[in-house]
Amino acid sequence: MALNIDDLQLLIDIVACGSFSQAAARRGWSQPQVSQRVGLLEAGLGAQLFQRHRRGAIPTAACMSFLPSVQEALATLEAGRTAIQGAPALPRMTLACMPSLASVVFGPILVALAKAPMEIRCSTDHSQTIMENLLSSKAQFGFILKCPAVAGIQMERIWRSPIIAVVHKRHPLAKSGALTLADIANEQLAPQFWGDGCDQLINQLRSLRSASGPIHAIQPASAAREMAMEHGFLTFMPEVAVKRDLREGRLIKLAISDLPLWEWEVMMAWRSGKRSDVSKQLVIDTVRAMAADWA
Repeated sequence: MALNIDDLQLLIDIVACGSFSQAAARRGWSQPQVSQRVGLLEAGLGAQLFQRHRRGAIPTAACMSFLPSVQEALATLEAGRTAIQGAPALPRMTLACMPSLASVVFGPILVALAKAPMEIRCSTDHSQTIMENLLSSKAQFGFILKCPAVAGIQMERIWRSPIIAVVHKRHPLAKSGALTLADIANEQLAPQFWGDGCDQLINQLRSLRSASGPIHAIQPASAAREMAMEHGFLTFMPEVAVKRDLREGRLIKLAISDLPLWEWEVMMAWRSGKRSDVSKQLVIDTVRAMAADWA
């Protein structure tokens, strides 16, 4: 049977979205149109690709067996289009990460691979979009916080970083010894929002306040850092995001004895495939070698 390129991309979209309707919205099609095209594709292949249910669509074992070949075929086609357009002969690796990870991840990787025979593109987005871009080959690597596994995507933890409290070196608390959350509850607070743990922290701090006042939560890490560096706020954020500032004394880590242990668990994600890829393996090996310095 002749396979339609749009139908192959549609298959990837449905797997990424988990829903015919969401895949239809992404492509600007109607849901009946998507259902019809999937039905024709299944008939041509002689296998059911999705189990339909009220909440969406679950890929079958046949679909997951077919998916890597689809991904590789689309990636090869895109490489051919790029070659026709006269793009550089060097392979291109697109790295994607959440905005809060950009300053931590991109610079060191680019420095380490500065002379490697590849061209690197960097982008930022939300974790879900990054995973979708990995499936569709719009990105080759993603750096995200730990999340549920996605079929066809390999994930490897590269570091854990504790959430710490930091202030500018000239902040009144910078030279304090041991503190408790009650000691800092009435300060100007602007934690970086890292997830459910941040909400728990804010609720805990609010219960310890003796005076009313807002507790702001901001993103990304660079914004939280600026609140501490430029505006006198006390912030809570992953230690790795301000490691250099702490080492060079611009920011001070506060010793808060009853601060619960929350961590940023950062994963490197990439699409699995049958073909060996020298450039991709070089990035993987480089990141693995650097992981200890990030921790």
